[in-house]
Amino acid sequence: MADEAPGTTYGYEPDYAVPPGATLEEVLERHGMAQADLARRTGLSAKHVNQMIKGAASISPEIALRLERATGVPARIWNSLEAAYQVERSRKQEAAALRADTSWLNELPVSELVNRGWIRARTNAVDQLREVLAFFGVANRDAFNVLWSNVAFRRAHAFESDSGAVAAWLRIGELLASEIPCEPFDRGTFVAALHEARHLTCEQDPAIWVPDLQERCGAAGVAVVIVKEISGSRVNGATRWLAPDLALIQLSFRHRTNDIFWFTFFHEGRHVLQQAKRQVILEDTDTEKDELERDADQFATNFLIPSRYRPLLDNIQTLEDVERVATELRIAPGIVVGRLHHEGLKPWKWGARLKWRYKFTDSAR
Repeated sequence: MADEAPGTTYGYEPDYAVPPGATLEEVLERHGMAQADLARRTGLSAKHVNQMIKGAASISPEIALRLERATGVPARIWNSLEAAYQVERSRKQEAAALRADTSWLNELPVSELVNRGWIRARTNAVDQLREVLAFFGVANRDAFNVLWSNVAFRRAHAFESDSGAVAAWLRIGELLASEIPCEPFDRGTFVAALHEARHLTCEQDPAIWVPDLQERCGAAGVAVVIVKEISGSRVNGATRWLAPDLALIQLSFRHRTNDIFWFTFFHEGRHVLQQAKRQVILEDTDTEKDELERDADQFATNFLIPSRYRPLLDNIQTLEDVERVATELRIAPGIVVGRLHHEGLKPWKWGARLKWRYKFTDSAR
């Protein structure tokens, strides 16, 4: 091919990572062109040409244009080869770095995420780590640590071994929240949504009231998601701000009775109104109460049964009394029973049949 015109072009574009230098050497052989000849044709030094062939020097866009004129191979081919080669080199370097972090997988709920369809099972540990990192939307473990460093694990000693489970549960909430249409946050609209949500407690079927709750809160700039807990997370709910004008209330399947569920929802609603935007507030049954928590507890207590109706509880003697008070308050009877239990006015088993145990579908994984 020594007499082949330099202006001849090639109609192939490799779809695999070929070292550019190897292709350049092959093209020179086809042209019957020595490295020194290519150096003269391109205005490069012979040493530079030799380094490109050996892979010690990369092919820049400028050099790709020179090679196009000297060899007839389009610059886009050289650019593509170089880019693919550099990506492959970076991938191999990344794999070496990730390999050192594969033991971290033992601290994460990998099997549960696989079983729930959030990640794929991979036989190679590095590939499995890549799946996990993609799920969390981070490049590496260091980025994960930085991203989740603002999570308020308020019982650090209790959550230490389960932080991966908590982070995974929170991440699922993020992903599901992104699918809920939401307007920019408006405090007044959200307060109105809370009042409307109070009456949803009278509906027993989550398939009916969950979409309604999500729509009402979404219109106020608050995404509401209900996510089955990750084993070991031990979290009832969480509140955080995904953006300056978008809040997220995330509730778990952990306590399915309607009295605890709705108390937790209104508790989280108060955290939204507190607008502590720089932290993630996690709820579990053993959390030591701080000022924000006590305020949220009081808000949820009074929101469900306003203080002016508190005397009604003292006069409840029968389940019929519970039904009557619940009708007057326009809330579910189970919430009244739960309040009686919480205040020690009735034994824990008294009226338990009036509490609904929700059956949430696990379509949210």
